[in-house]
Amino acid sequence: MQAQSILLVLLSILTLDFLFHKILSYLNIKSMKTTLPDEVKGIYNEEKYKKSIAYARANNSFGLITSTFSFVLSFALLATGFFGWLDEIVQSMFAHNDLVSLVFFGVLFIASDLINLPFDLYDTFVLEEKFGFNKTTGKTYVLDKLKGYALAVVIGGAILFVLLKLIDLFGPGFWIYFWVVISILILFVNMFYTSLILPLFNKLSPLEDGELKSAIEQYSKQVDFPLDNVFVIDGSKRSAKSNAFFSGIGKKKK
Repeated sequence: MQAQSILLVLLSILTLDFLFHKILSYLNIKSMKTTLPDEVKGIYNEEKYKKSIAYARANNSFGLITSTFSFVLSFALLATGFFGWLDEIVQSMFAHNDLVSLVFFGVLFIASDLINLPFDLYDTFVLEEKFGFNKTTGKTYVLDKLKGYALAVVIGGAILFVLLKLIDLFGPGFWIYFWVVISILILFVNMFYTSLILPLFNKLSPLEDGELKSAIEQYSKQVDFPLDNVFVIDGSKRSAKSNAFFSGIGKKKK
């Protein structure tokens, strides 16, 4: 297949994917009822329900703007050959192929993050603030960004380096070995996410003995779901939203 044909296929897939998700999003928002359904009247607060609908619609409108911007930019960069131009620039600066690839993707990562920064700031400090959810301070936001960059360099750089080495070693069949590596990495992250990565962003404190902890432990035993520990996370320093989740595999569930 010629390069021009490959480009047309990529642009077509990008366009169809964008349109498909926008249609689904539109149908989802259109199907929302503005009044509280009869089935939950007397159970759920009507004012909270209206607020949740308004929040969902505001997020959908903002998401339409950001996704459209992302689509137009991606389409333009592909159509104009920007990525090939950037590759030539990087190759003229570095001789080693592995270094060229690392720098190439590093530049794209930084550029993408900077371009999306205004949208992210608006989402956090304007949209979330409008509905009373934002608890993130400027200091927390900056620290989260810096920690995210550090993880991207360490983990993302390591994954990319392994991928490049597998391509060198196995040629066209590299994807099989890369699939094995990624599968092992996903299992590792799922087992130790709450122990190694999450503490970099949040403080985890063991849930104190009491009615809630007893109920959780009793239910986990009832459904044969072993828990390593139950923690309280300081999620309120970023958002007023409440949430609960478990992480881990086998006997490493938390």
